[in-house]
Amino acid sequence: MTSEPSRTDRDTGPAPSRRLTPLLALDFGITMLVAGEFLPAGVLPEMAADLGVSEGTAGLAVSATAVAGAITAPTIAALLPRMDRRRVLIGLLIAATLADLTVALAPAFWVMVIGRLILGIAIAGFWTFAFGAGTHALPGRDRLVSTSLSLGVSLATIIGVPLASIGSDALGWRTVFGIATLLTAIAAVAVIIALPAVPAHPSAGWAMMRRAIGNPRLIIGLLCIAAVAMGNFAAYPYIRLVIMNVSPSSAAWLLLVWGLGGLVGNLVAGALATRLTIAVVAAPTLLAAGLATAASANGLLQLVIGVVLWGVGFNMVPVATQLWVTRVEPERAESALGLQVTAFQLAITAGSALGGVLVDDHGVTTALSVGAVVAFASAVGFAALRSPRARA
Repeated sequence: MTSEPSRTDRDTGPAPSRRLTPLLALDFGITMLVAGEFLPAGVLPEMAADLGVSEGTAGLAVSATAVAGAITAPTIAALLPRMDRRRVLIGLLIAATLADLTVALAPAFWVMVIGRLILGIAIAGFWTFAFGAGTHALPGRDRLVSTSLSLGVSLATIIGVPLASIGSDALGWRTVFGIATLLTAIAAVAVIIALPAVPAHPSAGWAMMRRAIGNPRLIIGLLCIAAVAMGNFAAYPYIRLVIMNVSPSSAAWLLLVWGLGGLVGNLVAGALATRLTIAVVAAPTLLAAGLATAASANGLLQLVIGVVLWGVGFNMVPVATQLWVTRVEPERAESALGLQVTAFQLAITAGSALGGVLVDDHGVTTALSVGAVVAFASAVGFAALRSPRARA
C-alpha cells in the first residue's frame, strides 16, 4: 500500500461508481466506529443513573476509548508491518462490534469500560489505515478520501449523539448500543465485500515511525492538533448538559444542528485543502468562538450560534489536519497518521478527564470556557507554522 497521498489530487471529475464503492464501505466503517465512540454523550444522564456513577465519571467512557487508541495508533502498523490492511480493517470492525455488545450488556461500570477500551483499539487502528486504503483504491485523490472519511465522522455525530439521545429516551440506552452493535457488524460485511486487498507499505515498521518522530515540524503540528482536540473534548461529552441548562426541550434538535454544522465544516476544510494555513488556523479559532459563545449563552439564539460555530470549527479539524500531516511527511504518511491519531486520543483522554473534574467541581460552563482557551492556543500555534504546500 502506498499510503502517502498523491499531490495531483485530481478531484475535478466523477470517479466510476465501482471505484467509489471501497471508499463508501470505509466511510460506513468509520461512521459506525465514531458513532460508537460518541454514543455516551447522547445517553450520559441515563447511563450514569443506571450504572450508579456521577455524570462526570460516566463521561470518562469517552476517554476510555482514547486511552486504548493512544497506545494502538503508533504501534499497530509496526506490530503488523506486512499484514494486508484489508484484513486488519475487517478485524478491527469485528472487534468494535464485540465492544458495543459488551457495553450494551454491561452489568457494571467497569465492564462497560472494558468494552470502551476495545472500541478505542478499533477506532485508532481503523483511522490509521483507512486513509491509505482509500488512496490505494482511488490513487491521486487524497482530498476526496480525506473529506469523505471525515464526512463519515460528522455523520457519526448525527447518529451517535442526537439520535442516541432520542433513542435513549424512547428505548433505553442499552438498546441504543444494541443497535450500534448490529450496524457495526453490517459495516464489517460491507468492507469484506467492497474493499480489495491493500498490501502494506514496503517500509512499514518501527524504522518508519522513528523517522517520522524525528521531524520537528510534524511534532509541533501534532502538539497543536492535541490542543484543539483537548479543548473540544473538555466540553463535548457534556454538550447535552450545556443545552439542558439553557433550553431543555431543545436538546435533540440542537444536537442535530451541531452535527449538520459538522458536515459544513468538513466541506469547508476540503475546499481549503490547497490553503492549509487558513484551514488549520480557522478550525480551532471557530471552535474557540463556539465554545465561548455557548458557555456564556443565556438564551436560545446565542446557544444556537455557539453550537453551530462549535460544530463547524471542530469538524474542520480532521480533514485539515489529516492533509496537513500527510503533506509534512509525504513519504511516511502511515506513521504520520498514526501519530496524528495518537495526538487526538491522548487529547481526548486529557480533555475528557479535565472536563469531568471541571463539571463535577465547577459546572459545565467552566469546562467550556477552559476548552475555548486551549483551542485558541492551538490556532496561535498553527499560525506560527508555515503550511505545507501541495506539489503541482
